[in-house]
Amino acid sequence: MLTSQQKALVKATIPTLKASGQSLTDYFYQRMLNHVPQLKETFNMGHQRDGRQAKALANAVLAYAEHIDDPRPLLPVIELICHKHVSLNIQAPDYAIVGEHLLHSMSEVLGISMEDELISAWGSAYQDLAEIFIATERKIYEKHKQTLGSWLGWRQFTLDRKVIETPEVTSFYLTPTDHLPLPHYLPGQFITLRTEIATLGYKQPRQYSLSTAPNGQFFRISVKEATGGVGEREAGYVSTTLHHQLNVGDRVELSAPTGNFTIADPNKHNVLISAGIGITPMVAMLEGLLENNLQQKLPSTSPTVTFIHAARDAEHCALGEEVRALAEQHPAVQTFVTVEHARHDCPLGHAVGRLILRELPPSLLPIDADFYICGPVPFVEVINNNLQELGIPVDQIHYEVFSTGGTAS
Repeated sequence: MLTSQQKALVKATIPTLKASGQSLTDYFYQRMLNHVPQLKETFNMGHQRDGRQAKALANAVLAYAEHIDDPRPLLPVIELICHKHVSLNIQAPDYAIVGEHLLHSMSEVLGISMEDELISAWGSAYQDLAEIFIATERKIYEKHKQTLGSWLGWRQFTLDRKVIETPEVTSFYLTPTDHLPLPHYLPGQFITLRTEIATLGYKQPRQYSLSTAPNGQFFRISVKEATGGVGEREAGYVSTTLHHQLNVGDRVELSAPTGNFTIADPNKHNVLISAGIGITPMVAMLEGLLENNLQQKLPSTSPTVTFIHAARDAEHCALGEEVRALAEQHPAVQTFVTVEHARHDCPLGHAVGRLILRELPPSLLPIDADFYICGPVPFVEVINNNLQELGIPVDQIHYEVFSTGGTAS
């Protein structure tokens, strides 16, 4: 338990964390991975390469220091991270490894002794936080144990089918190599895929949303290739491997579906808003909501689902035809698709240009609906703010950001 003096010491480091927190966390990752190289198969080395992992950790450490008196506001973020950790098979002893290298990094970067009271304070703070994570993850692991067809750790899957959706996105249909049952998962959840990366010489994990509702036969992920190029970040280790080297019949390792970006109440109006590859969990959610309507024998027009998507153009609207087909089959579905660029003969899209919520018909955005947003950080931030400006209560807005800790290359 942290003392008041220790809390004061932790808070006193906030200016330093704001000024040079990323330098500290970058040093930490280098130190830990040099001492424990096997962890390279756990961490996203693409995010190590471009610095995003260090930045994310620096922000997390800063947020914890700022909320050291009462970390409860951080609990929703902690729960999300815990699902990510479970998908990577992080166990309680791993926290001791991270803690050791984090404290040594603070000592070495700040130029203070490991016996300094500041290091002791951060050691107690880290231990308190680790216990919250471990307890939360224990509950998630226990739920997997109790779920029929689920598993802990890694399970081998075989690529059964590979479908090119757009010039950038390919769908991968994966079946369990052991032919044992698959678990029922909640639409919106994700799996972690781990495969050998030839250029690195070791395996790499990446988290991908499941892009279809549970069917008991296969998992589907729809992956955007990070190609890199002039002026862009480097090509993705895993996405390029999947697109160009993984063939039908090849095997990969998967963790069981997990995640908390799921429909809170399927029996009310739900609005799904996405951009780009953020459409992937939304298609699964749409299918799941329509299946719920059938199971509940609800009228075909109630509850309504609004599906809103922003795409670069028709050619790059992955899974768009699936959404169109579902909307045509189910009167309960309302769709609105914007494309930034369109030819005169573009068959897809209700509007050309950026998505502007205030210009949409009010019937698409009912005040009592639940709203789900998925896409890049700037998109999610803008849509979240716009919904609040339209009077949507914060507790009716849920979102998933595709960035560090989310789906990745």
